[in-house]
Amino acid sequence: MKRLSLLLLSGLAVAAVAACGGGPKPEPPGPVTANTDSIAEAQRLEAERQAREAAAAKEREEAERRRQQQIADSLAALGKSTEAVRALLGTMIHFDYDKAIIRGGDASVLDQKVAILQANPGLRIRISGHCDERGSDEYNLALGNRRATAAKQYVVSHGIDAGRIETVSYGEERPLASGHDEEAWAQNRRDEFEILSGGENLKQP
Repeated sequence: MKRLSLLLLSGLAVAAVAACGGGPKPEPPGPVTANTDSIAEAQRLEAERQAREAAAAKEREEAERRRQQQIADSLAALGKSTEAVRALLGTMIHFDYDKAIIRGGDASVLDQKVAILQANPGLRIRISGHCDERGSDEYNLALGNRRATAAKQYVVSHGIDAGRIETVSYGEERPLASGHDEEAWAQNRRDEFEILSGGENLKQP
């Protein structure tokens, strides 16, 4: 009986030791790695941004090239005579009602004048601002002045010395068209350009 009890105790001890030993030890955590998908996405977005910037720069460059070519083509079509250059220099620009903002098409007309002034450094001009008949005399004189000044500022901003350009406003005093409708008013909202000096032998740009 003692022997049986000893065997049972031995068996229980072995079982207890096995239980205390536990299962296999957990593996230590591996090293933290960067999310390769996030890196790839960031690289893709950066590449797209750079591509957009390059495309925008190329588009601006192409637009400037076309603008310069348009100026050159317009001047070349007129020939090289002084009278042809004088005619281009005298081309008027027009304005929207109650505005003194240079319109897109008129900007190209002013670009041509800039080119002529650059090619003829002794040339001086006067810009006169005009209005339609609507509004008071005082208001239209002020508006005509703003229109003349807007054209001068455009030309000066493109490299022409401000001292070569005078401005004057005639308000509504010198209409081109005598009607009293929008067609006539549109013609009268304008800037005119005249040569003050240096226009004897104008060179084509």
